[in-house]
Amino acid sequence: MTIAIEKLLTPEINKPARYLGNELGAKHKPWNQAKVRWVLTYPEVYELGASNLGHIILYNIINTQPRQLCDRTYLPAPDLAEKLRTTKTPLFALESRRNLTDFDILGFNLSYELGATNILEMLALAQIPLTWKERQSDHYPLIFAGGQTATSNPEPFAEFFDFMALGDGEEILPEIGLIIEQGKENNLSKEALLLDLAQIPGVYVPRFYDVTEAGAVIPNRPDVPTRILRRVSPPMPAYAIGLVPFIETIHDRLVVEIRRGCTRGCRFCQPGMLTRPARDVQPDDIIETIERGIRETGHNEFSLLSLSCSDYLALPAVGTEIKNRLKDENITLSLPSQRVDRFDKNIANIVGGNRQSGLTFAPEAGTQRMRDVINKGLTNEELLRGVKTAVEEGWDKVKLYFMIGLPGETDLDVLGIVETVRWLRQECRIKGRKPLQFTITVSNFTPKPHTPFQWHSVSTAEFKRKQELLREAFRGLRGVKANYTDIRISAMEDFIGRGDRRLAPVIHRAWELGAGMDSWWENAQQAYEAWEQAIDEAGLSWKYRQVEAGEWNVFETVQPPSTPSISLYKAPLPWDHVNTGIEKKWLQKDLQQALEAATVPDCSFDSCYHCGVCGLDFGHNVVVQPPPIPEFSGHFQPKSERLQRFRVYFGKIGEMALVGHLDLVRLFDRTVRRAALPISFTGGYHPGPRISIANALTLGVTSSGEIVDFELTKVMNIDEFRHALEQEFPSDMPILRVEEVPVNSTSATRLLEEAEYLITVGTEDIFSEEVWQNWLTTVLESSEINWDKTTKSGKKKTVNLRERLSYLSLESYQNNTAILRYIGSCRNDGTMLQPQQVILMLEKISGIELQLTKIHRQRLILAAS
Repeated sequence: MTIAIEKLLTPEINKPARYLGNELGAKHKPWNQAKVRWVLTYPEVYELGASNLGHIILYNIINTQPRQLCDRTYLPAPDLAEKLRTTKTPLFALESRRNLTDFDILGFNLSYELGATNILEMLALAQIPLTWKERQSDHYPLIFAGGQTATSNPEPFAEFFDFMALGDGEEILPEIGLIIEQGKENNLSKEALLLDLAQIPGVYVPRFYDVTEAGAVIPNRPDVPTRILRRVSPPMPAYAIGLVPFIETIHDRLVVEIRRGCTRGCRFCQPGMLTRPARDVQPDDIIETIERGIRETGHNEFSLLSLSCSDYLALPAVGTEIKNRLKDENITLSLPSQRVDRFDKNIANIVGGNRQSGLTFAPEAGTQRMRDVINKGLTNEELLRGVKTAVEEGWDKVKLYFMIGLPGETDLDVLGIVETVRWLRQECRIKGRKPLQFTITVSNFTPKPHTPFQWHSVSTAEFKRKQELLREAFRGLRGVKANYTDIRISAMEDFIGRGDRRLAPVIHRAWELGAGMDSWWENAQQAYEAWEQAIDEAGLSWKYRQVEAGEWNVFETVQPPSTPSISLYKAPLPWDHVNTGIEKKWLQKDLQQALEAATVPDCSFDSCYHCGVCGLDFGHNVVVQPPPIPEFSGHFQPKSERLQRFRVYFGKIGEMALVGHLDLVRLFDRTVRRAALPISFTGGYHPGPRISIANALTLGVTSSGEIVDFELTKVMNIDEFRHALEQEFPSDMPILRVEEVPVNSTSATRLLEEAEYLITVGTEDIFSEEVWQNWLTTVLESSEINWDKTTKSGKKKTVNLRERLSYLSLESYQNNTAILRYIGSCRNDGTMLQPQQVILMLEKISGIELQLTKIHRQRLILAAS
């Protein structure tokens, strides 16, 4: 069933453009031509989900498959979630606007231990039962999860999913689609279909496995694998070019993966263990994807993504070539947290420029001994050299990430964080420059499955003490801002992340009590209380208290972590049935090396240390040798010549009325980039395109008379300009007229005097057309109709609204509904007559309460220049 979203997405819904499904890059495949219909979701609010690279890649890949379509949905914000519940409207897919139960398969990205409550919230909103046992009917789609947390330890979440897709999804999802298509053709039952899916390497069907008393997960039938293989796929950068949301997202840029996997061997790092082997992308593929993607999307920023970007040896050459090719387009490159030991002038060149992006390094530990324990592979000299290079190349602010609670850590190691920052700040002083500013993030280490530290235990009591130790030590250090991760949430992550199937009722109950349905950083206290109550009700408080005390490991042990017992190593772990390729014996050996502060090399660039990954199932490291670094042609120099100005009159109708003003500004910027128009830029440190919208239009209001000015550095034919713009404008933003105006003439923003509106007004009681005419006449004959305005400072100011009205007429009246036309002040100095103020005047004259049901701005009226 198709949802009438116009009844849901009314102006009181915050950021309604989240839910339109009509962004650039959205795919709308014919429903009736598809044999298999997917919905993929990243179970967070739209701003997070729509900018997640993995989500975009898999969405694009499935939609390239014949006879398959893929739509999207995201976690609704609380306002829409409440409206869905009160109207009993099921959660819908964005592109087709159909109920999720209309689809064959619904997939969730489970990338975070505590994100499962958001998945339960979405299933409930979709009116789909939460557990696989309740979904035996073929009426419901298959529900599955993928992502890092699902791959790491699927057991706490096994009750909620029909199956899990473990590892990389690029190749396994099309295989799943083919099996489902065949199953539908053969009218297989859900049980039989899942048995077929279980034969695909990487597919884990929890109902076909039981848990022994000792905690081992074993098959309950002979025709499924004992261990489930993690899938490995090469990066596919071409599929990264995708969605261009109307609203600003968390990663509001083009993101392209340059290297998948990391072999540094940091012992705390689960992604580094779960993504091996390392696979580099060919430089030409990256360069061509970025160049094409920037032109197709209109983004003014791109990011090169990897667990360790600096380990992609071709990074300086690739980055320099891209910057050279896009030099005239004001494009910025950003990189995630980098290896500080590889940061040099070549990398500084490609991330610097007019809009210098921030720099983030992750030393992780404050002393050399602790960095050796965790196998960070970073010396104090390398740390200093990298940060000093950043300062010499113009940066005055740097972010650093550290962890506390690592195995074998002492108070001296903790205080070493402060000493390291103080030392860096002192050593990086440059005469005549202000001292380097640091933003420090201190996170609480939580042991993760499939890492050497998976046997380690943590203590929230110790976290609290060490955080206080750091706060006191940082107190006297200027130029440093330190942030700390919430200890309670870290404990929950550990408790869930290393748990077993007993935790399913805990997750279910925590969701019922309010955990996770709002963003964690806004809802931390409520979420913590919900989790704690759910744990207590499940009778697992003893287990959680041991996490708080630092005594729990996922199984009982009588030996301290410094001398692991044989029984500790032999005890089954809830995730042992997941075959990641890394041998458990190697993890045990590496833990012993950590206790001795012994380091192991990076096997991508040094000798193999036999972790077990490389072979037929997972492949081998693929390292691309770096090409020569091209000569850097310099940073973007804004072209500020103003040779021509076009004034464009356009409409904003249909669903574009739900795109706000700031998002419209961003849309115009991307439109001129995609259209390759020679736009003029302002000067200064942050040059921007000379695009001037005459007046902001209220969210939810349609219009057929908006105005925007474009200033160009080259003279264009007016028809060519209009055609280029129309090719990139959304269909609900028709271009009505284009005129050339003198480049030095007064801007439309300053010329704006009045606006003409059509407003639709209703009443509860029936009044004749004559009565309405009398009300309007009385308003027009009045010299004063006052309104008390409260200023931003809280002061009262009386405004004569009648002075702002120059025309008012009744266009039509039928069925208690009047359509009025008015012309009123509309100047950007704040002298405006809003439709709601016209209603206020009429209510004062009539003594009747009126309902304003629709607003349409007919035109903007400019003064003669």
